[in-house]
Amino acid sequence: MRKLFGTDGIRGVAGHFPLDRKTVYAIGLAVAHSLRKQQPTPRVLVGMDTRESSTEIAAALTHGLRQGGAEATSAGVIPTPGVAYLARLRGCAAGIVISASHNPWQDNGIKIFGGDGYKLADAVELAIEHEIFDKLSQTHGPDFPETEAPEVDLSLPAAYIEFLRSQVPDLRLDGKTIVVDCANGAASAIAPPLLAHFGGNILLTHTSPNGRNINEHCGALHPEIVAKEVLAQRADFGMTFDGDADRAMFADEHGKVVNGDAVLLIAARDLHARNRLTKNLVVATTMSNMGLEAALRTDEIKMLRAPVGDKYVLEEMQKHGAVLGGEQSGHMLFLDRSTTGDGMLTALMLLDILRRFGGPLSQLTKDLKVFPQVIVNVRVREKRPLETLPTVVAAIHDADAALHGNGRVVVRYSGTEALARVMIEAESEQAMQHHANRIAEAIRAELGV
Repeated sequence: MRKLFGTDGIRGVAGHFPLDRKTVYAIGLAVAHSLRKQQPTPRVLVGMDTRESSTEIAAALTHGLRQGGAEATSAGVIPTPGVAYLARLRGCAAGIVISASHNPWQDNGIKIFGGDGYKLADAVELAIEHEIFDKLSQTHGPDFPETEAPEVDLSLPAAYIEFLRSQVPDLRLDGKTIVVDCANGAASAIAPPLLAHFGGNILLTHTSPNGRNINEHCGALHPEIVAKEVLAQRADFGMTFDGDADRAMFADEHGKVVNGDAVLLIAARDLHARNRLTKNLVVATTMSNMGLEAALRTDEIKMLRAPVGDKYVLEEMQKHGAVLGGEQSGHMLFLDRSTTGDGMLTALMLLDILRRFGGPLSQLTKDLKVFPQVIVNVRVREKRPLETLPTVVAAIHDADAALHGNGRVVVRYSGTEALARVMIEAESEQAMQHHANRIAEAIRAELGV
């Protein structure tokens, strides 16, 4: 069982295990050693988001990589999918991103992609973990002075921007007003030069990262912010990214939030109409609303559900040969174009669909009848298997029985935070809130902090 890697790499509080300097240095050594089993001098591409800890983590990690016999190149501040794409483009053995995605600034993380642009398999991560703990047992810490982050190769982010532009060669935004919330994160470095190419009136917000304001009351965690700005500016469209810009949320011209479920519906119908939706199949997750499934069914499009986490969506897509998958949180996978979720690419794809459609975003989602849904997050001190907690099991069973097929109950742990998430959909909002709160209270009683 993995101890360091979660569903989205290694994550924690910056400066504390496993993101203290000694451990980060050991991670670099272990990754280099693992890669050298396939190549004598593997090349590794490193990118990061805008957290104040990212530069120091990059320095320690790069030192470990180089001491372990790898060559390390920096792409600087860049979205996570940019690293996945560039590692593949430049023939690197791996790409590493220093980011904690949507988490607060105090956190950080290390995500590793293989040279093929895909996240590492669980077995590979486990093998690297063994190497990390082995290195930690052998060393008292890295013997190097305070160092700066490696010099940035500016051709790398430029190549990523060119890739994104090439995916929508006919897109023009002339006559459109678009609000863009960059979450004071990695999108701040890419969105301005990327979108300037397409014309239009681009209103950029939250593009002034200071190391501590990433995701702070902005970005994909708070899509209502961009939605309000769309109304205030009488804009045609709004887009908002998370800290590492691997996912995006949107707002229509009426200031209504358009989440990943709606984007998945729009993209599925567009691909289906152009005979590009393989097997008439899309992959969503257990958190996707029942309304999405019903809307897809009207077009004879089948929806499969994967566990939450883009790597699990990807696994299900590859298993069944699907080209489109995504999460309600805005993480979209267009496998015919990218190996990982990419908020920038998703935004461009949606804008291109609107160009061909010729109408507003609201018209593309008007028949999506969303079941009332509530998500209650419970902070926990440990992640014991839920099935071993009798009161929690009983509360879930009671909710399932009461909903009697007219709703859904999903209870799971977050893969990146010390949280249990309780999600309930139901036709009755009163029943939904009652059962969600009852299950949440049972979890608090057993595991709460």
